[in-house]
Amino acid sequence: MTNEGAYLAAMASNAPITADELLRMSIPNKHVELVRGALVVREPAGGRHGWVTVRLTAPLAAFVQANDLGHVYAAETGFKLATQPDTVLAPDIAFISRERFPDPVPLGYPPLAPDLVVEVVSPSDRPGEVVTKVADWLNAGTRLVWVLDPEERRAVAYRPAGIPTRLTVDDVLNGEDVVPGFSVPLADIL
Repeated sequence: MTNEGAYLAAMASNAPITADELLRMSIPNKHVELVRGALVVREPAGGRHGWVTVRLTAPLAAFVQANDLGHVYAAETGFKLATQPDTVLAPDIAFISRERFPDPVPLGYPPLAPDLVVEVVSPSDRPGEVVTKVADWLNAGTRLVWVLDPEERRAVAYRPAGIPTRLTVDDVLNGEDVVPGFSVPLADIL
């Protein structure tokens, strides 16, 4: 079956899709995730979204590499967070500490939650969807989630327990104990 055929068959069926099936699918020009066995298909992110993502990815990756802390994953890398039904989410940026880094690196979706996840809000994102995604990351074991909102020029830092920390463009993103020593002014990113 072709990739397009697999996609159409999945859409016509009510049966949950697995992470392995998702890995073999190709839906051109779309961002696809799997949430509790159901495909979630979105349009590609816009220019500002990509620009903000790179402005944070570059200093984060350089810091992590220089300090041998682990590995930073690029946007659209899927992580398998749950099975039966499967959930595969793809953050805009992810960090996995050296101690937790899978060796060898899986060809498919790493079956773990990153230590740090960054989500950059797009104009088409609904607030409820963003909060649900943050909850999915935290419930799977992610220790810190940064949600960046380029349009509002602000960010929110979420931890598994505790009140979210709201940041303005005048504040600094801090890696806390997840990426120790890393910080960057939000104004440099947004």
